[in-house]
Amino acid sequence: MLHSHIDHIVITASSLAAGSEYIFRTLGVALESGGEHSRMGTHNLLLRLGKDVYIEVIAINPEAQQPDRPSWFGLTSDYNQPTGLAGWVARTNDITAASQAATLPLGPVETMTRGQLSWQITIPDDGRLVMNGAAPALIQWDGTQHPASRMEDIGCTLISLEAFHPDAADVRQLLEQIGFEGPFTVSPLEAGQAPYLIVHIHTPSGPKQIDSRHASKG
Repeated sequence: MLHSHIDHIVITASSLAAGSEYIFRTLGVALESGGEHSRMGTHNLLLRLGKDVYIEVIAINPEAQQPDRPSWFGLTSDYNQPTGLAGWVARTNDITAASQAATLPLGPVETMTRGQLSWQITIPDDGRLVMNGAAPALIQWDGTQHPASRMEDIGCTLISLEAFHPDAADVRQLLEQIGFEGPFTVSPLEAGQAPYLIVHIHTPSGPKQIDSRHASKG
C-alpha cells in the first residue's frame, strides 16, 4: 500500500544570501548550511521543522556547471528570480509505484545526490512546478535515517501547509492516489485566479507564516 507525507517545503531564491535574508525576515531564524546538487547546478540551506520534515532554500549555484536541461522547482539563472515559497515535496514509500499511480504529470524519477545523501525524486522535463506548486514532487530517500534528524533543532515545527488552486480537485485526487496523510489542505479558487501557497510554522517567537504571494524580487 502506498503511503506519503510532507517531506520538505521548497523556497526558491535568487541566491542563498537572498533566501537566508527572506527566511530571517519572515520567521526570525537563521538557516544552516546544506550542500550542492551537482547534477542540477544548485545549492541549498536548511531549516529543521521536525524529525522528518524541513524547509529547503534552494538557488542556482553560480560557481557550478549548469546542466543542459531546465533546472528543478522552476529555478532560472535570471538575476530577477523571485525569492519565496514555491512548492513542496512528498515523501513516499514507493516512488515508482506512486509516480505510476499519479494522473498528474509529475515527471520522470531521477536519482540525485548531495554529499553523503542520495535519493530519487520526480522532476518534470521542463523543470516547472506541478500545478504551480500546489501538487508535490515525490521523493524517496535511500537509507533509513531522514536528513532532518541530522539538522539542528532550533525550535521550529511545521503546523500546516495550505494550497489554493482553481483545479483543487485534481490535487486532491493525486493525494488519494499516492496515499497521502498529513497537515495539508487544498482549497479551490475561481477560474483565472492565481494559485498560491501558505505554510504555517511555529517558531521560538510564536506562530509565523510564509505566503507565496509575498515573494521578493531580485
